[in-house]
Amino acid sequence: MKTAARRCPWPKTPLDIAYHDAEWGVPEHDDRALFELLTLEGAQAGLSWSIVLRKRESYRAAFDGFDVKKIAAYGARKTRALLADPGIVRNRLKVAATIANAQAFLAVQREYGSFDRYIWGFVGGRPQVNRRRSLRGLPGRSAVSDAMSADLRRRGFRFVGSTICYAYMQATGMVNDHLVTCPRHAACARRR
Repeated sequence: MKTAARRCPWPKTPLDIAYHDAEWGVPEHDDRALFELLTLEGAQAGLSWSIVLRKRESYRAAFDGFDVKKIAAYGARKTRALLADPGIVRNRLKVAATIANAQAFLAVQREYGSFDRYIWGFVGGRPQVNRRRSLRGLPGRSAVSDAMSADLRRRGFRFVGSTICYAYMQATGMVNDHLVTCPRHAACARRR
């Protein structure tokens, strides 16, 4: 008898479920979206993903739709406005990191032609598909996320520790950590 497919157990709220079912683990190749997810993963540090998801639309508004060129040019006035914005995580280091990361992101785009080409190079351009049956033993980091973190930091990125990089890899579909019982596992595994 075939067992009914079950969604991964971590999404609990309607917003988390919608994110899980439509985005998490889907291979992402758009530079703007890759920057958005890098920013949101950094904002999540020390918080829950649910908090950041609830603030996502406010982040998009506050950070000019994640237009990297605009963000890279932010000055003191815009920084003060961001730190006063209750719709985002008002952490001075995280806001400064977003601006610095935009500047480093542009440098990577100049060097590689796109951030997508650079970041997906860590997994050879193809998602790593895991076949997990439970969340038990799910790593918080990997050798790839360690290497990604070290290289991003060398390039001037901030809030890109290995744990954040692994979560970023999951979010962008660089690694498929949907449980094999989840219908999203197969759907994401077919995508490149």
